[in-house]
Amino acid sequence: MEKKINNEGGNYKGKQPTQIEKWLRNHKLEYTAATRHPFIYSIHDGSIDFSSYKKWLEREYVFEKRALAPFAASVLVKAWKESVDSCDVEVILAGLGYLNDQICWLKQEAPKWHITLTSVVLDHKPLLDYFRFFERLTRSPDVKYADAVTILWAVESVYHNGFVHCLEEGNNTPEEMKEGCKIWGNENIKQYCQSLENIANKKLEEASNEQVSKNEVLILDFLENIVRYWNTNLGET
Repeated sequence: MEKKINNEGGNYKGKQPTQIEKWLRNHKLEYTAATRHPFIYSIHDGSIDFSSYKKWLEREYVFEKRALAPFAASVLVKAWKESVDSCDVEVILAGLGYLNDQICWLKQEAPKWHITLTSVVLDHKPLLDYFRFFERLTRSPDVKYADAVTILWAVESVYHNGFVHCLEEGNNTPEEMKEGCKIWGNENIKQYCQSLENIANKKLEEASNEQVSKNEVLILDFLENIVRYWNTNLGET
């Protein structure tokens, strides 16, 4: 995907947009592709093939446990080391609690769908690329707190805004899937996303133009990866 970087704020009256608001405006198509992906929308309109949902349950459990949890923990450590605001640590620590709830729910849900989580095979390149994206962010010493917390906001935001859509008025989400949508689409996760966005915007305000551009490229990389990840649940690559 071509990555077009644009840090211009445009013409606004009154309060200036935050950096994340600028990105959401400039990259609306990429963000919408992630939050209204055919996989997500098929849950919303009830047309989803249950085999696709089972694939997602399997892969999501492995992803959250092996990739997202270590990454989120690394963000917590960076907040402890680099942030002057102790509230940052509290926000991210609360997020680890939500992540644990999600992992536990996925584990509990598996038997209902006759899934054996210990035998999940990750043999698709888009899946491996998605995992490696977060592994790089977790392990690389070049990843600063501003980078990490911005991506943490991005992943939580995409999941929340995607699954909350499946609960909105007019949905035909299958009853068997509504509980899962609530796990990511509930009010607590909404508030968590807002807190992460506030933290990320604060760090981006302090960052150099070069750092902001670097973060924007990371956001676009993430959006590209998660779209390809959703694709695999529908049998696409």
